[in-house]
Amino acid sequence: MKSDDFIDITDVVCPITFVKVKVALEDLEDGQILEIRMNEGEPLQNVPRSLKDEFHKILEVNDNEDGTFTLFVEKGGLK
Repeated sequence: MKSDDFIDITDVVCPITFVKVKVALEDLEDGQILEIRMNEGEPLQNVPRSLKDEFHKILEVNDNEDGTFTLFVEKGGLK
């Protein structure tokens, strides 16, 4: 999937993971796609839920099979 921007949050822990994603989304227009690389566990559980709560649409979640996942989210996709 093609994204408009990319952020790697594998080096931070919750709740900073969502803060970094939120800042990255601020630079995008509604309808643009952010690619997020994150660790399994807490980030994978919390970041997608928080994104949905703020009306962003989860398009795809891919298991990278190295303990990380790549998430594609459309800014404002649920408005």
